[in-house]
Amino acid sequence: MIQSLAIVILASGFFLFFKANLPQKIFSEEKPKTNNVVIDSLLLEAIEEEKVAVKEEEETPPKVEQEEGAVLVVQEDDLFSNEGEANFKGMLFLDYFFSRLYQVEAENQGRARIAYYGDSMTDGDMIVQDLRKNYQDKYGGAGVGFVQITSESASSRGSVVHKYSNNWKVQSYLNVKNPWKPFGVGGQVFFVKDTVKPTWVSYQAGAIRNMTTLNNPTLYYGKSTNTRGTVEVIQQKDTLRKSLQATTSLNKLKLTAGSTKQLKMQFIHADSIPLYGIDVSSATGVQVDNFSSRGNSGLPLSLFNVGVMQKFQKELDYSLIILHYGTNVLNYGSYNYNWYTKQMNKVVSHLRQCFPKASILVISTADKSTKYNLTMETDSAVTPLMRAQRKYAMESKTGFFNLYEAMGGKGSMVQWVEESPAKANKDYTHFNFRGAQAVSTLIFKQLEEGYAAYKKEKEGAKIKEDSLQKKKVQKEIDTVSNDKME
Repeated sequence: MIQSLAIVILASGFFLFFKANLPQKIFSEEKPKTNNVVIDSLLLEAIEEEKVAVKEEEETPPKVEQEEGAVLVVQEDDLFSNEGEANFKGMLFLDYFFSRLYQVEAENQGRARIAYYGDSMTDGDMIVQDLRKNYQDKYGGAGVGFVQITSESASSRGSVVHKYSNNWKVQSYLNVKNPWKPFGVGGQVFFVKDTVKPTWVSYQAGAIRNMTTLNNPTLYYGKSTNTRGTVEVIQQKDTLRKSLQATTSLNKLKLTAGSTKQLKMQFIHADSIPLYGIDVSSATGVQVDNFSSRGNSGLPLSLFNVGVMQKFQKELDYSLIILHYGTNVLNYGSYNYNWYTKQMNKVVSHLRQCFPKASILVISTADKSTKYNLTMETDSAVTPLMRAQRKYAMESKTGFFNLYEAMGGKGSMVQWVEESPAKANKDYTHFNFRGAQAVSTLIFKQLEEGYAAYKKEKEGAKIKEDSLQKKKVQKEIDTVSNDKME
């Protein structure tokens, strides 16, 4: 009895001692050292530069900062939002997108197209395919849009069946600053690496509503001195060979007439020709293209070649650019994200040159949970990063969607993981398909609210204009009548 009591007392003592000395965070915040995790090189450089800057600031006496002489890119309409920081949405800054949506809905003209740039949150067309479906259900349009030559998430994507040979050379803006040829609109450029074995890619429409055909498939590729390159377009038993005339920085080739369910491309003597991907979107309604890349912080978008992107813009005509990043920016030892705000301001400025007139929407980091004292809680870096993202959205005059708050704020990721049915994975970071659908609904809801406000203001302005016009006409009639009486 005495011995048992002694063991209990000793065990309790050891527990209290170790509990007091355990670290608050069980898991290290250091960047994982594994080849399976991709983090873009510009993010790593920016973090190192920030560390050096902080050290220099600590060692150098404070001085009055001079105003930076950076070029300010101003939109055609120099709009101003009077929203407070806590509730900032910036829907006013999406007027161009809403105007194009209005043309589609009310005037039955043209197309409103969205380029959705993201990280692993949108891998496999997660979130994006549901946003696409929501828009196409309501406003028309069909197809999955632009699909690159290869994709790291091809096997997990349900909106298109995407396969390709294993002998492609890929250069990505995540780890290459100076590519052989400019990056395409998806941040990558592809080359035929093997001239002996067949180099091919195939696409087949998926089964998701509105995405069951490949609409007007068109290949996009860049400039090369190679004049021998051809592509074989294979549809079931039919094969058609077409020449690749790589004469300008962006070229396009219509692969088939009309729409098809599937096609395969095999490239012959096409080495040195930069290839980008195919567009399979309809000419009307709404189109949403997914440009996800794992490990992306958003900073690599600054590597886009402005001239090439403006040619893409002329062809694809984006009216909204969505930036959905944050997962890869968390947990680098500091909660001061001023450096990220500054860098992403530059990215937005650059994108405005690349895609003239297009509106821009920033989506914040989602909630993410980390283990503190054996309990899963919201990571302490989430709120500082969300505020930094909101700050650069406000400073650069873009729309802003606060995903962290929309999904429930503090502790919401734990709830999304542990509720039944679950809406997020056990990594307490990424959504499952159910959660992705919920997130897309939240994004769509805010955009629809912004569009409703735009329509109300537009229709109110039209009524006012019509009233003024009527008064003007009546005044002219009265003037003519008075002249006759005299």
